Amino acid sequence: MNKRFRVCDLNQVFLLPPCLQDWLPEDHLARFIADVSNELDLAAIYSEYERKDGRGLSAYHPLLLTRLLLYGYATGVTSSRRIERATHDDIAFRYLAADQHPDHDTIAAFRSEHLNTLAGLFLQALRLCQKAGLVKLGNVAIDGTKMMANASLHRSVSYSKLKDREQYWKETVETLLNAAEQTDREEDQKWGSGNKGEELPAELADAKGRLERIRRAKQELEEEARKQLEEAQKNFAPRPPGRPRKDAAPIQKEDLQQRQRAKGRLRRARRNATEPERQYNFVDPDSRVMLDHARKCYTQAYNAQLATDGHAQVIVAAELTQQTVDRQQLIPMVEAVNNATGMRPEAITADAGYWDSVSLRDQRLTGINLLVSPDSKPLAPDAVLPLTVPHTEDARRMREKLAAETGKALYKMRKAIVEPVFGQIKEVRNLRRFRLRGFIRASSAW
Repeated sequence: MNKRFRVCDLNQVFLLPPCLQDWLPEDHLARFIADVSNELDLAAIYSEYERKDGRGLSAYHPLLLTRLLLYGYATGVTSSRRIERATHDDIAFRYLAADQHPDHDTIAAFRSEHLNTLAGLFLQALRLCQKAGLVKLGNVAIDGTKMMANASLHRSVSYSKLKDREQYWKETVETLLNAAEQTDREEDQKWGSGNKGEELPAELADAKGRLERIRRAKQELEEEARKQLEEAQKNFAPRPPGRPRKDAAPIQKEDLQQRQRAKGRLRRARRNATEPERQYNFVDPDSRVMLDHARKCYTQAYNAQLATDGHAQVIVAAELTQQTVDRQQLIPMVEAVNNATGMRPEAITADAGYWDSVSLRDQRLTGINLLVSPDSKPLAPDAVLPLTVPHTEDARRMREKLAAETGKALYKMRKAIVEPVFGQIKEVRNLRRFRLRGFIRASSAW
């Protein structure tokens, strides 16, 4: 054969140990993760490893495990088993692991034990972005998306079905108890009463456990409905009896509409207290049944909120909520931006899902150029307003603000700022479902 080939001998021996720095190109993301992680404060994690007696096997370095988790989430690899396998198969993971191979139990335990500290690294990374000049807060876009919980929609049960199941298992327990008593009497007559088993029969123990779990679920729904009713009663100010005084100030249209909305919420809360409407999920009770508009279906999920800076699309606030809609999330997100960056944004843009007259009048928004569309679809300047859109004075002023050149220029960038970030998370990294259950753990993961 005249053609010459390069050697591909799998048994070749390296005369010298290879240098880790030669494994990846200079601009690789893993190198960036390694450099940034050296600037992070992991003192809270290190403190957990301190032992006075100094006994025990040497643990994997917290910095190594942190690097693996950061790079895993940055590339959409969040499973501890997949991360363990990647330390063998993926050269970037192997580089960050310094050619070590922690098992998936070690990785999962490290993430679980230090979840709150790892979540706090978000603020440290944001501070580095601010120092690098990547955060300007000139135009911060807020939006939300439905992130699926680690639970199936089919494990959610309505309050009425819980009552039916409670009645079924109550009757089952009574039947099993009667049968057990009958068996005890027969055995006492035959063998005497000296030897009695202390353990519950397996089928009775299982039935009692199911009944207790259903009762706890019912109690949680009833307690939640009671708190909602108390909140609605507190926010509703009934109209004073009798005719208003002649010298009293006229009631503004916005105040009257606000009172009507509060009255409607109180009416719904009273109805909900009688028969809770929310479904209870037995796998992740903190998650909620939500309508995912992107997929056009209902799913068991959390409502994940992001505030993204328009300069370099850096996330400046990330919050999780159990609320199924975005309407009441505007103030919490603005506060989260203030707390995370230590600065107030010059402008906030959000879609019609965040329109709420009460939130727009909040004093905490003073000094911020707030642009929230009252209309889910663009309307022509001379178009007749549909009955389904707000007709208040606040809505009229906001439409004028959005029609101005400066407002129009800021608001048209909203989608270009925040939507690609969700695309990076869901489409590029394929992070659509939380691996951790419970609101606190899911919040830390987000």
